[in-house]
Amino acid sequence: MVKTFAKGRLHWTLPQLSTPEQCQRWSDLLPLMTWQLWLAHAIVHDNPLPWQKKKSKLSPGRVAQAMAAVFAAIGTPSCPPKPRGKSPGWPAGKARLRRIRFPTVKKSTKKPKKEQPQSA
Repeated sequence: MVKTFAKGRLHWTLPQLSTPEQCQRWSDLLPLMTWQLWLAHAIVHDNPLPWQKKKSKLSPGRVAQAMAAVFAAIGTPSCPPKPRGKSPGWPAGKARLRRIRFPTVKKSTKKPKKEQPQSA
């Protein structure tokens, strides 16, 4: 259950990352997110959606669903957002580099080649 939860609910396979290092960092964050949900299990209250029944024992998905109240209570250390305006756009004369594409790794079984008869 934990593996399915980690892949589905925490969006392990969602991000389209470019490099193996980025994928490794994302995979390293997943156990931390799961640990935070486990620690928050005792302080959150069930906040079911209208079609869900109330539960006394919360699943990790229900804990994640109720985390908004925890975040609202503890606040954030970040600054408030700056007012929006028209963005300056891409600087003139600066070259745009395309994203690095890596070849797709295909894991398929190869059929053995038929041996050619040796001519005399």
